[in-house]
Amino acid sequence: MRRRTAAATLAAALALSLAGFVAPQGAAAAVPGGCSYTSTSYRPVLSHGSTGAAVKQAQCLTNVWGGVPKLTVDGIFGSNTLTKIKWIQGCHGLTKDGIIGPNTWSALYYPVEDCYDPYPG
Repeated sequence: MRRRTAAATLAAALALSLAGFVAPQGAAAAVPGGCSYTSTSYRPVLSHGSTGAAVKQAQCLTNVWGGVPKLTVDGIFGSNTLTKIKWIQGCHGLTKDGIIGPNTWSALYYPVEDCYDPYPG
C-alpha cells in the first residue's frame, strides 16, 4: 500500500511539474529575493501607518520588483511605501488604494514581467 501511495504522489508531482507547477525545493526557493521577514502564507491587510514584520516583508518584496527608489526595509508603512504599493497595484490593474490586501500580496509575490506605468516621482 505504501508503494502505491508513493507512486501516486510521485506521479502527481511529475504531472504538476510538466504542467508548469514546480514545488519549491527549500525556503529560499519559495521566497522571492530572499525576503524572509515572515512566512509567505502570512498576509495581513496592511495600510499607511501599519508597522511590523509583515510591512518589512512587503517592503522587501517591492525592492525585488524594481522601481526607484528602493525602499528602506524598516517595518514602517510610510509615504514612500504607499507610493510604491500604489505603483505596483497599477502595474497589475488593481485599484490604486495603497492597501495591501490579498490581491496586492499576490502581486508582490508573483510580479508581472514588465510594468509600463512610469514610476511616480
